[in-house]
Amino acid sequence: MCVEATPPPSSRLTRRGVLAGAAALAGTMAATTATGPATAATASATTASAADARRSGGSLLIRGGSLLDPATGAVVEDAAVLIVDGTVRAAGPQGSVTVPRGVEVLEAHGRWILPGLIDAHIHLSTAAEARDAVRKGATSARSGSTSFYQDIAVRELARHSPALAPRLTAAGVFVTPDLGDTVLADPDLTPLARLKEGVRSAEALRRVVEVNLARGADVIKTRVNERAGLPEQDPLAQVYSHEQLSEIVAAARRHGKGVLCHSYSEQGCHDAVTAGIRSLEHGAFVGERTLGEMRRRGTFFTPTLTAIAGLAESADPVLAERGRTYLPVLKRAVLAAYELGVPLAAGTDSSGGTVRPIGREVELMRAAGLPALAAIRTATTGAARLLGLERTAGRLARGFTGDAILVDGDPLTDVTVLKQPARVVRAGIAL
Repeated sequence: MCVEATPPPSSRLTRRGVLAGAAALAGTMAATTATGPATAATASATTASAADARRSGGSLLIRGGSLLDPATGAVVEDAAVLIVDGTVRAAGPQGSVTVPRGVEVLEAHGRWILPGLIDAHIHLSTAAEARDAVRKGATSARSGSTSFYQDIAVRELARHSPALAPRLTAAGVFVTPDLGDTVLADPDLTPLARLKEGVRSAEALRRVVEVNLARGADVIKTRVNERAGLPEQDPLAQVYSHEQLSEIVAAARRHGKGVLCHSYSEQGCHDAVTAGIRSLEHGAFVGERTLGEMRRRGTFFTPTLTAIAGLAESADPVLAERGRTYLPVLKRAVLAAYELGVPLAAGTDSSGGTVRPIGREVELMRAAGLPALAAIRTATTGAARLLGLERTAGRLARGFTGDAILVDGDPLTDVTVLKQPARVVRAGIAL
């Protein structure tokens, strides 16, 4: 069955029905300015308030403590970080930073100061999950998709009220053979429910990508293998071919967007990478030939060690055995990727209402054999490059966003301190 004759998705729906519905599902107020006020006067006032909200951010001086720059590994003792209107104005030794009068002070004596961490693979479907992620240190994140565009609403929430959510790169809905109830997320997806073979034809694949992008997705999420977290599925079974993955990548690229791909088997990983994906997710059985191709292409590896370790703790015997088997294999793949120079990004794959601290992923990167600084970079400068935020996130330097965490201990000696930040600062607002 062909969907080619269906008209292009309406972009008007992006800021109205779809975003309003997503906001309701997520429990956010992100749709407040999208649903359209009744009069021109109130429309003007709403637009102005929205613009002010987008510029919202606090002013704060973080004083004392040891400041780590993940980009260089340099440590400044007795440091000061001045954040004005949500942006770092100065960072360095206390004596080098001029502080305006009246700025709120956060004392950091005896603690280490790092940039806010980045979770490059997380599923945030509610406002509560978004808040939890921030408080656990993830001040920026990339969505691994949601069922009904909730991540797009969470992204808008973060823009208007940064203390309530991480800066989010949204993926919209999953490009997968069986959309399930996700066909109800959007009237432009419902015709796909008639497809007996699911979302597999070139036309259907393009359709899901186009609808996602029309609704405001920043990236596209797809899969090449079945899920590891469902005992009835075989994570090594391949669901999309190289040609199908190439169709998805091409459709995304036409709009300047990248693709992240759920993957496990070596053949699946290789097909995904050579099809041109931006980042490989999970990738437990990725092999040397594919890692070499990733190094050549600059493809990122987001192994989500936290999620695989979580499987090993499952009460389901199939999942527990799967986790115990996959985790050591994935750790070896992570170390091989690091040694080959494949760019790595940290992601927890948190979902289902449970938000795992991104510091746990850094801990597992370290356990896989990465040096402490390299492990920290996967959740700071490395993840920032993957998300296109390398000039705004991942460091505390002039012009970067005023996101920070304070931890009780030296992360270069013990990265586990990142799992429980003593304080979190989001856009200059101390939480």
